[in-house]
Parts: sequence; C-alpha cells; structure tokens
Amino acid sequence: MASSSANALFSSSLAPSIPKSPLLSISNSSVSLNLLPTLPSSSSSRCNFIPIRSVLKTVETLELHTSDLADPTFPNTRSTILVAEKLGEAGLKLLRSFGDVDCAYDLSPEHLCAKISSCDALIVRSGTTVNRQVFEAAKGRLKVVGRAGVGIDNVDLQAATEFGCLVVNAPTANTIAAAEHGIALLTAMARNVAQADASMKAGKWERNKYVGVSLVGKTLAVMGFGKVGSEVARRAKGLGMQVIAHDPYAPVDRARAIGVELVSFNQAISTADFISLHMPLTPTTSKIFNDDTFALMKKGARLINVARGGVIDEDALVRALDSGVVAQAALDVFAEEPPPKDSKLVQHKNVTVTPHLGASTKEAQEGVAIEIAEAVVGALNGELSATAVNAPMVAPEVLSELAPYVVLAEKLGRLAVQLVAGGSGIKSIKVVYRTGRTPDDLDTRLLRAMITKGIIEPISDSHINLVNADFTAKQKGLRISEERVEVNAPPEYPVDSIQILVSNVESKFASAVSEKGEVAIEGKVKYGVPHLTRVASFNVDVSLEGKLILCRQVDQPGMIGRVGSILGENNVNVNFMSVGRMTRKKRAIMAIGVDEEPNKESLRKIGEVPAVEEFVFLDL
Repeated sequence: MASSSANALFSSSLAPSIPKSPLLSISNSSVSLNLLPTLPSSSSSRCNFIPIRSVLKTVETLELHTSDLADPTFPNTRSTILVAEKLGEAGLKLLRSFGDVDCAYDLSPEHLCAKISSCDALIVRSGTTVNRQVFEAAKGRLKVVGRAGVGIDNVDLQAATEFGCLVVNAPTANTIAAAEHGIALLTAMARNVAQADASMKAGKWERNKYVGVSLVGKTLAVMGFGKVGSEVARRAKGLGMQVIAHDPYAPVDRARAIGVELVSFNQAISTADFISLHMPLTPTTSKIFNDDTFALMKKGARLINVARGGVIDEDALVRALDSGVVAQAALDVFAEEPPPKDSKLVQHKNVTVTPHLGASTKEAQEGVAIEIAEAVVGALNGELSATAVNAPMVAPEVLSELAPYVVLAEKLGRLAVQLVAGGSGIKSIKVVYRTGRTPDDLDTRLLRAMITKGIIEPISDSHINLVNADFTAKQKGLRISEERVEVNAPPEYPVDSIQILVSNVESKFASAVSEKGEVAIEGKVKYGVPHLTRVASFNVDVSLEGKLILCRQVDQPGMIGRVGSILGENNVNVNFMSVGRMTRKKRAIMAIGVDEEPNKESLRKIGEVPAVEEFVFLDL
C-alpha cells in the first residue's frame, strides 16, 4: 500500500496534472496503476499512456494492483484464462480461484485464434505457437501469455509487446528435477546401466564387457553455474567428486560456499574427467563444444548434457567418440527434437540417451504449474513480475526521447562484455551519465536496464527488460552503480555521453584498460546514431553498428592500407576505418568496420603485421 507521504504527494502536486485515464485510479486511501491496459478493439487504434515521468518516482513506492474502476466501460468481471496445454491440478486450482478457466487442449491454429478474442490470459507449454496472428485475433483483450517452462521460442515476443501483452515464464520450478536427472545420467553412464540393461533383456550375461568407472576422486566440470549447475555440483560433492565450474557470472563466494572452484573455460574442459553442461543456448554458446573444444579435453573424458542440445556440434561429438577423445556421452537434449531415427549420435554404443526428461517428475510438473499460475494471476492483477520476458509498454514520448540512447546503452554493454577476458567474469560496473540537465531530472532506469541487457544477454538465456533488469543483475551477482554528472551540454538532450567502467577484470584488449585498471569505454549519440568515442585513454569516433576490429598499433604511415589489403584479399568488405591516437607517431587505435566476420587466417595475418601490437574482433 502507498505510504501517506506518497499519497500526499499525489494529491497535492501530481494529481491535478494527470489526465483522467482508466489506467490510473486515485482515491483518498490509495493510488493504483494498471500496467496492462485494455486496448481498443479497433486494430488501428493506439493506446494512450500516462506520461511516465509525472508519476515515475511515486509509483516506485506504491503497491501495484488492479483497481475497481468506476468507469462503467470497464466492468469489474472475472478474467477468462485459456489453458491450451495440460497443466498440473495445483496450478489449475489457483487459476480457478481467480478467474474462469477454459482448458482446451490440442487446438489448431485456427481454433486458437477463434477463441483468443474472449480471453484475458493464455497458458501454453512448448507445443502451442503463439504468433502474431494470435495477438491480432485477440483484438487487444489478451493481457498475459504464460509459458509453463523456461523456453519462450514458441511465443512472438515482438508482437506481444506491440499489442501490450506481457509474457511470463516459469524458470525455477524444474531446477531440482533437472539436477537430479543430470546426476542420474552421470551415474548411469559411469556404470553402463543402460547398455547392461539392454544386454540382459537380450538374454546375455556380459559382466566383463560393462566394467564401469568410479566417481570418487574424479573431477567434474560444471559448465554453467546457475540454479541447475549449482545443484548438480552439490550432489556431485556428495558422491565424493572434485568439482570445478565455469560461469562468467557466478558469484565466487557462492561457489566457494559449496566447495567449488571457478576456473576458465579452457581450464575446465582440459582438466575434467566428467563435464556436465548447464549453459543456455545463445549465439555465443551455439556449438561451443566442437572439434576444437573436444581436442582440448583430457582423453577419455565423459560428457553429460541436460541443458540445450544446440551447444554441442553433434557431428563433432560423434567424431570425438569414435576417436576415443570422448569415452562416453549421456544426453537428454538434442539440436533437433526428436532427433532423426537414424541419428549416428543416438545410435552410438557409447552414448546414453533420454527424450528430454530433465523436468519430467510429478513434483516438477506441479511446481511449474503453480509457478506459472502465480505469475499469470499476478500479471492480471497489474503486478510487476520478475519472470517477465518481454519489455513493458512505455509512454511514446519517453521512448521517443530516449530511443537513440537506449541503443547506445545496449551497444556499450555488448562491447564491454566482449572486451573482458574469461576467468571470474564481470562482477562490478560503474556507469557515468554526463548530462546538461540537473542530475535529478534524468531517469536512468531504462538506460541501466539496456546496459544490463547488453552485458548479460550475449552469454545467457535471460531476456532483460525494464521489469527484470535489476532482479536479473542481482541474481547473477552483477553490481551496477551509477553516477550522474552535470556538464555544459544542451539540456534539450537527455544525455551527453555514457561511460562504462568495469573493475577487477582482465581484458582481451589491453588498450581498453585505464590507468586505474578498469576496462573503460565511452559513447555518445551523434546525428541519431550511437558512437564509441573513447577507449580508455584513446579518443576514437566509431559508429556502434555491425562488426568491428580494434587494433592498437604504432602510429606510422601505411597501416590503414596494409590491414585493409589483408581483409580485401580474404573477401572481407571494409565499410569504414578511423584512427584515434594519444600523440603523433606514438601509439594509436585503429577501428575497422567490416560487413562480415573475418576468418581465422585473416585475423592471424593482421596480428602478424609488425606495427600491430594487439587487436580484438567485436560483434555488435
């Protein structure tokens, strides 16, 4: 409930300036904000939003809920919730206590579109596609889509946001089930349980053929130390295993508390006897376990995957199994599900497989049902959800003003995370906003959220937005502090520049490290386009678009031509080049924009140019 001071602020100063709107209810005792407005039925209409700056600070202190609106066009009726796939009874019971529940399974796309216009909420699993046509057919009534599980590949997030529909998922309820299944595969693989079972059922008795390996004293590398990974580590410690882990965002103290050492990616895979995968599937992790990765492993290593099939190059894994580099693999997930019946990987004699059973326990299914039901009911009540996976609707005038700076913030975040070398990863960030306005007049929450998005999303399956940015950063042990500095700049622009300082890390590009030992980058918006303007002590002028190569070089004639020639010879198109230097004929940073990623040979040749002291390739 709002504090009395907050209510006084509303009644004395803000209330008179706020236009009457069904989104906001003000009474003597409370203030209510409906975060999920009902859109007009006409597809061409646009929803009018409260000017967010006029209520922003006060809203932070309020309890957000659905109010009993006096407007007769908004009757106080029970919500209709369509459950399109099977859900545990405990979740259904919770939903029925709140609204009218329609359980209609195996709907065709046409039938789903026909029903959705009378529904306020929709709950699905992975078998129902919620595309743009569904949101269009809802005609603005659909307020929330709940995905009973983690993945949201079957929901069109862009369309959901455009139509003012919140999307929530249930990311935590299956944690223990997935961890237990990982351990089950680990032990079954080590003792050849599946193969011995099949042998006996074929009438054989082959004790000598299925001699296993012990787990005690062996090293397990947990690749991804999130909820599931950390639970696997706890259980492996109980089996007497030595556990190491790699995760760029895992808090060191949390790992240390359960006796786990955080190490680099290469150290983890090269020293482990068993490797258990718990990383998300992102562009960075796609096929991260490939021929090169397997070549670094200890001969005879064993691999377990209960995360995402796409993190493994399955053809490369077959080759590693055939050569003996990988002795065995136990897999619950695959790049294509179900995998082809003639899959060499599934049929391999040294592979134990299960059909994506990680979350398939009675308890986990009930937990997912309850978690998604609570999230959907909360959303229908107008509450902010920590499991929201799409951006909330923001007032058009605020988005219009901040739009180019939002892009700048995310790009700087993406740049920062790519400049940081492995090891402990990013833990502490300071963001400095320079503005021509008084510091109190600059609301940085959206910008901070986009910096968080840029840092976390490239190496995580988290979907960051204004709703969940701070929650996700805290969950991953990422501390973000902010400073607003007033400078002599035109006040009509909200931000003059944004600087990101990353402390206590190593960098892939030493020139990005300031005299204070921080990775330091700074950017501005020029002509509506985000630009990188400073890298540590080097002034640069680089458009933050596409792909980029940064080179530190000795400042001498001919460098642009030499590097450009190498790229041209390898069919890499250069779209711009610029050089920033500290003093003449000393050291300089050359920034090269390219249309495609250079191959390893091109990068090797650039590194062999005598005057090039270091370089890094960045994908923005």
